[in-house]
Amino acid sequence: MIRVYSGSELTVNLLKEELEKIGIGCFIQDDFKSGIGAGFSGGVPSSVDLFIKEIDLMRAQLTLREYLRINDSQQHKS
Repeated sequence: MIRVYSGSELTVNLLKEELEKIGIGCFIQDDFKSGIGAGFSGGVPSSVDLFIKEIDLMRAQLTLREYLRINDSQQHKS
């Protein structure tokens, strides 16, 4: 597995949906929530990681770039 994005839980979940639409399976790792569930804190509350299989990286890159480009331009308009 290779990490392709780290950011807010909302953004990671939206990216996951976009990648799954094109047939790319994803895995989300949230160290903060995992730590809380285990009885200790670890990680940063606002940082969630999105992983995919390395073999899917080439297909995923275009979707990731386009999604982030659109969202970045919308944030600058606000």
